[in-house]
Order: sequence, then C-alpha cells, then structure tokens
Amino acid sequence: MLYCNTFFLTFTLINPKTMKMFSNIFICTLLLLSCKNDDDTTNPNTIDIVGVTYSKSTKDFKTTDATIVNALELARPVGIVAQVNHSTNAASIEKKLDSTKVIFFGNPSLGTPLMQANQLVGLDLPQKLFIWKDPKNTVRVGFNNTSYLKARHGLKDSKALNTIHTALTNFTNTVGDTSFTSNNAESITKGEGIITKTSTKKFEETYNALLTAIKGNENLKLIAELNHQENAASVNMQLNPTRLIIFGNPNLGTPLMQNAQNTGIDLPQKFLVWEDNNGKVMVSYNDPVFLKSRHKITNNDNILTTIAGALDKLSTVATGL
Repeated sequence: MLYCNTFFLTFTLINPKTMKMFSNIFICTLLLLSCKNDDDTTNPNTIDIVGVTYSKSTKDFKTTDATIVNALELARPVGIVAQVNHSTNAASIEKKLDSTKVIFFGNPSLGTPLMQANQLVGLDLPQKLFIWKDPKNTVRVGFNNTSYLKARHGLKDSKALNTIHTALTNFTNTVGDTSFTSNNAESITKGEGIITKTSTKKFEETYNALLTAIKGNENLKLIAELNHQENAASVNMQLNPTRLIIFGNPNLGTPLMQNAQNTGIDLPQKFLVWEDNNGKVMVSYNDPVFLKSRHKITNNDNILTTIAGALDKLSTVATGL
C-alpha cells in the first residue's frame, strides 16, 4: 500500500485532497506529471467527506482511544467536554456498529475569537476528534478541518484557526502514521446546512424551554451543555449569550452510521441558542439534509425525515413559533 503525505505549508490547507492507495504505475505516473494529489474516488480506502481531515492509526481502536484521551487530558488548558461511544450506544439498543467514537473538547482562548466573528461557529464547537474502525479493521482518526470552519462560517485566516489546525494534527499524530488525507470545503457555502429560528422569548426562557423539552423526551439522552459565554469570560473575553446543547437518540443515529459510519462525526445532534448584538434570540441546528449530502447517506430517508421533524418540534417549543 502506498500513501501520500499531506504537507501543511501554511495554516490554509494547501492540498485540498490527497491521493491514497493507487497502483504503483498510476502513482508513479502522476508524480511525474504533477505535484498535486487528488482523491481516487474509486478507491474504497479513500474517505470523501467534505471538510474532514483524517489519518490511519498505527494502534488498535482501544489503544488509539486511550492514547488520544490521555493526550487531551494532559494538554491544558484544553478540556474534554464529552465522550460519545456510538458503538456502545448501538449495543444498548441491540444493534451492531463497528467501533465508533467521538470526543468533544475545547479551549475557550481559541474558540471564543471565532465566535466573536460569527456566533454560529458555536454550533461546530467544541472541537471533535472522531475515531472509528472500518469493516476492514483499519482504525482511523479524523476531524473537521479549519477549511470547513472557514467556509461554513465565513471566517478569515487567523492566529486562532492556525493554532487549532496545529493542535488537531498534533493530537492525531499521537496515534497516526503522519500521513493525512484532507478533503477541502470549497463546495460549502456560508451558513450551509444550518437552520435558524428567531425566538419570541428572552434568552433564558428560550434555552430553558428547549432543555426541558429534551429532558422530558424519554427517547432522547442529554449528553452535555456548554456555556460558551461563561467559558469566554473565564479567559477574560466577551461573548454574547451563546449556549450549546448536545443530545442524541441511538435508535435514529445508529442506522445512519450503519449506512455511512462517518456520519458519527456529526452526531449526536446539537442545538445552539444565541443572542445577537441587537438582543435577538435564535435557535440553530444542523439540517439532516446536509448530513445526508455530506456523508452520502442512502436508504434512510424515513429516519432523516423523523429526525428533521423532531428537531423542528423541539426548536418550535423553544422559540414559541
């Protein structure tokens, strides 16, 4: 097997897509013709997810998980917000899913400046490291890269983004073979895949109504709450009221990951409740149609429709619309 290393010459990801596992003849020919590498979309080992960078782990799943968790715990002021083992959740409802886990972690010093530029970035924060073992028993670690954040939220190059990029690659390198495949996010437009509703209520009332609705639904499990504004204040930065709720339902999420395992990087579901400079309160969440497109989910339209309906009802309760 041949792997192409992706070299990050600046913060911006220079090579949007890299080639992996071509036959010797093809890769030699391409290297002679050009320095640029593109994904081989016919290669089953190529994972084509817009805005995701990933690497192959040199360790088994359990060791990969433990190593990354340990690295995050030692990397102060980084803090782990939540760990979601999708395969364990699948087993709890008597369904099978190859080892799949997502770890949420963050550093307010880096995340706050991004949300000051666009509060909706809070929907994609804290950062995530996604660990999965595919059907061929290859363990990989991936993350939403900074080109994804830039494209989806209209961000410009910044010191914070540069540091985030370095941190994500360094954490991945604790278990990786130093070869990265990066799928850029040029196809994503600003605000794509984000549904936002304006609330008729004040911030606290909106947030509490949403939280109560989630807790009161026996099918839903509350994973974590994150107060971005309080975290910003902890590092002497200002941010308008901005809070994140992470929650899930294995009965709906598991079939999506069984179909397209990498959907797990965008699960569990999240709601962002935020107040802008004019005092307008909003509730935002990821559109399931966007997840379907991003992860190439097939044959699950009924489940996606159910998820969309649930998110719509919860956000309606919160906003009073």
